[in-house]
This record gives sequence, structure tokens and C-alpha cells, in this order.
Amino acid sequence: MTKIYFLPKDQIQPLVSGYGAGLASDMITVDGLPVCFMYREGPRHEHDSGWCFMSGQETDEYANDPANLAYYNMNTIANYDRSIIPLLDAPIGSAFERNSGDEEFVEILDWNSTED
Repeated sequence: MTKIYFLPKDQIQPLVSGYGAGLASDMITVDGLPVCFMYREGPRHEHDSGWCFMSGQETDEYANDPANLAYYNMNTIANYDRSIIPLLDAPIGSAFERNSGDEEFVEILDWNSTED
């Protein structure tokens, strides 16, 4: 099945460069929901920044289905939610959340990924 993205390619603007790729949920790229949870792990491949972006509405079943996630150039993800841009230089092990797209991100200080 071909995904129909929320933002057409011609609406993607140059916002950031040099960050590689990040993993994002279809709830962001297909459904157009804002990023409400983002975390950074160690990279899994050469172009991976380690960043993962979720809307916060994904169930475990949804998030565990590889068909619902994809790697995108970080510039593409920034076009879906520009509020991530100031956080992209945060180190591996960082995590941020918010309750809605209208709020500021808050760092999760006690977050520990089980996939490091």
C-alpha cells in the first residue's frame, strides 16, 4: 500500500541540514499529528541520527508494526513540526515530551531507552 503523506513534496522547505535521518510514525507524516514525544538513541545505520518522533497516540501494537514507521531526512520531519528544530542537537539519551502541539517540549530527565 502506498502512503499518502500529509505534506506534499512541493511544500517541503529547506529548514535544517546535516542531521541525517530520523524515524517517524505515520501518525505524524501521514495523519499530520504534531510530534509530542521524541527521543534519541544511538544510530542504527550510517545515516541515522538516532532520533525517533511519535505523536504520543501510538499504541504498542501500532508502534511495533514496522509498516507504521519510516526513516525520513530530518529536514522532512522538521517541516512537519518545526518545534523540534531547537532540540536536534541534544545528545544521545535525550527525550522530550509535551501534551499537545501547542505546548513547549519538556525534557524527560529519568527516561531510559531499553533499546540502547
